[in-house]
Amino acid sequence: MTTNGGRRPVFCTIVPPHVLDRLAQAEDPALSGPARRTLQRDAYERTQRRLTTVLGAPAVAVSEAAEAGTPHRTVYDAQHRTGLPGRKVRGEGDTPGRDATVNRAYAGLGATFELLLTAYGRDSVDGAGLPLNATVHYGEDYNNAFWNGEQMVFGDGDGEIFLDFTIAVDVIGHELAHGVTQHTANLTYFGQPGALNESMSDVFGSLIKQYTLGQSAADADWLIGAGLLAPRVTGEALRSMKAPGTAYDDDVLGKDPQPATMDDYVRTGRDNGGVHINSGIPNHAFYLAATALGGNAWEKAGQVWYDVLTGGELKEDASFAEFATLTVGAARARFGGGDELDAVAKAWEQVGVDTA
Repeated sequence: MTTNGGRRPVFCTIVPPHVLDRLAQAEDPALSGPARRTLQRDAYERTQRRLTTVLGAPAVAVSEAAEAGTPHRTVYDAQHRTGLPGRKVRGEGDTPGRDATVNRAYAGLGATFELLLTAYGRDSVDGAGLPLNATVHYGEDYNNAFWNGEQMVFGDGDGEIFLDFTIAVDVIGHELAHGVTQHTANLTYFGQPGALNESMSDVFGSLIKQYTLGQSAADADWLIGAGLLAPRVTGEALRSMKAPGTAYDDDVLGKDPQPATMDDYVRTGRDNGGVHINSGIPNHAFYLAATALGGNAWEKAGQVWYDVLTGGELKEDASFAEFATLTVGAARARFGGGDELDAVAKAWEQVGVDTA
């Protein structure tokens, strides 16, 4: 068994560092200022996460009032400061208030909980009813959202490049899925296992979006973060699982650098070895498998990916090929030697990852 109970959580953001680095170099201070502050804040939070990992974090207890198989959500308001968690503004079962950001965060936490429970029988991100806490209105013009190993945090964006980070439910699902990975395979956050870590979050973030909207694999847009980019930006989203490398092409942001196949694999020391870049390859493999199978993507392709993530055989330092081989085995174990196995094996072949 490779799980470690989440004893080594990492700090994971939805906006890649290379995007913020590019923005930080902009001549317009309205663009560079928020990006630089966001990078500084991310560096601080990343350091705090490492210290917490070394020193240990207090256990998060499930409320006595929370029943197994029911969500236990709490949303806090940082009031544009950076202390966590902030002021409590909505608890489980409370009626919606006037703050749309709070309501979206609450709904997104619920949507993630519902998919995990309904599709996979998983009680919250840890499988044991972990309370889902989120802080909104974090910092000033903060251009990111993150999972810090214990809770979700959302910035409001700068209004120039990024809008409110609660707008996209797949962003909420993406970050909470880091919690699922943390409590299961705990994939190392560097190189290929780090890219798999990011890809798992994109996969389940997309599935949560599709489940919430009632979309089939054919109907889905397969975009991550659609709706986050401000009107001035030339682009659709942060990433595209359908066509990695095409999510944006903007004078300020640059061009989406994600590869779709191993032919264009990016070797870099930045971004923890390109975890947000090379994740495009396993992302595309999942898209190919899910659309080949049709229907609801969470039912077959999603089930195979979930089986591998939680099955205990996935190593923390797994390569793309090792992960791909396990998905082929999981497809065979769950569905036999039919269409599901063929779709998964062919998807990895199309992106250039060996499953022998």
